[in-house]
Amino acid sequence: MGLGWINPEDYSFNSFLLMERFQIRLMMESGGWRNNKDEWKYSMGVALKANPAVKWYLERKCPECVTALNEITANAPTVTDAAAIRKAEVYTLASVEDWVTHTTPEVMETNCQYIRDWDKERLYELANFKGKVVLDVGAGSGRLTFAAAALAKEVYASEPVETMREFIRTKAKNDKITNIRVAEALVTSIPYPDNSFDIVMSGHVVGDDWDAEIAELTRVCKSGGWLLDCPGDNTSQSDGRVGEEKHDELVQRDWEKMQYIGNGGGNVYRYRKQIWKGEAKAVK
Repeated sequence: MGLGWINPEDYSFNSFLLMERFQIRLMMESGGWRNNKDEWKYSMGVALKANPAVKWYLERKCPECVTALNEITANAPTVTDAAAIRKAEVYTLASVEDWVTHTTPEVMETNCQYIRDWDKERLYELANFKGKVVLDVGAGSGRLTFAAAALAKEVYASEPVETMREFIRTKAKNDKITNIRVAEALVTSIPYPDNSFDIVMSGHVVGDDWDAEIAELTRVCKSGGWLLDCPGDNTSQSDGRVGEEKHDELVQRDWEKMQYIGNGGGNVYRYRKQIWKGEAKAVK
């Protein structure tokens, strides 16, 4: 089942030309987010054979995937029927719908309900942002960044996807917001010195490598500062409990869990932890 953010049929297969190296690598390693990996390999192979420029780009953007890309295309039949090719393209686009959506960040503001219906007061409840220097890790289209910028002294938005970074820069310029800085970074490799920020926040980032990711967030946070995990709103009661999948990992690391009822009617869970280092940690 797709996320429902976009209609993949509205997107060109050339959308893959805007993907980052880490996205290509994860996509090739996992075979997209579909359960039927054989169908994904077949569809991707057909689509790549019909779009050699996309295959060329993927190989050069992510050279470690060359063998896998060659294998997929070698095993796929040569299809000449335009409708069949388009079916294969749409299937592969739908298999990474979230990343395809990232190629058009402006669509996220209106189509992604977890962003559109989210209330920035849910962030403000977690910490005092007034006059603070804040880092938003995996900033995406800037949901947390722009909310924090209304109160903070400075907000640094780190984001690994170029289309997202440019969207934040453009929106900040158009809205005459002057306290936002944008940088390229992954959560495991933040390009700032130790103890740089009063608040380090993220929304839908932490969870692939808990220890490494939290260690990096902690490294750049000042002693006495806060780590915040603040996901977006849920879309309906049937969505269940947004953020609860992080409960065991974060609570056992002494993060405080905070719950509210989202605009869709379901539970949403946020987490926070105050960081103490060195002598301050010993005194505490």
